[in-house]
Amino acid sequence: MAYCTLEAAKNAGVTGTDAEVAAWIAAARERIDAYTQQVFEPTDLVVVADVGADGLVILPRRVRSVTAVMPVLEPDDGASLPPAAYRVTSSRVLGQVDAVHLAWGGYDDLVAGAESYSGGWLGLWERWGAEQVKVIGSFGYDEVPQLVGQACALLAAHLQAQAAPSDADAAQDPSLQVDDEGNNVAIEDTDDAPSSGVVSAAASTGSTQVDALLAGYLNRGASLIGGV
Repeated sequence: MAYCTLEAAKNAGVTGTDAEVAAWIAAARERIDAYTQQVFEPTDLVVVADVGADGLVILPRRVRSVTAVMPVLEPDDGASLPPAAYRVTSSRVLGQVDAVHLAWGGYDDLVAGAESYSGGWLGLWERWGAEQVKVIGSFGYDEVPQLVGQACALLAAHLQAQAAPSDADAAQDPSLQVDDEGNNVAIEDTDDAPSSGVVSAAASTGSTQVDALLAGYLNRGASLIGGV
């Protein structure tokens, strides 16, 4: 699923066949996901996050549902916790955060190691000694937010324009050499000193306008480790 329509991207300035426009939309989506550390459609993912104070696990994506929670152990992951051992909250609900709350105060006499006389879930977790959990579930937004769709269209046009420097670009940047047909033939940095003002790819989409549109969707939580 794309974050914006072909029509929206074309209206923003993307040119070419439908297949070419779709490719620029896909590139923009990839850049948006990397920048925001979010996904904006329902997506099955596996994420790992740190266990904080009182068993609070802040998750790195917007939660839709959780199907399994397990401690990260060496060499193998521990068994999945039963649903009674945790509860899930989601930012889909106003005032809530995306998190798994481990039931430190609870117990289950039917689960070996989590009995009331063994210290319950907290006692079991302490014996595991795990500092992280692996969470399997569905993450993302039910529908692409309007601002994200607008950002995707604008970024697709921005990326296409960057890939084909114009004569005006060359005039603004003397280090960019363009031949008679507008092809970039050489980029040379003659300064041996470290560059200043360079930002990492994760710090920006490459467009300040798009960055501004996405500011409310940034998520700098734990890292995604894989997709299902």
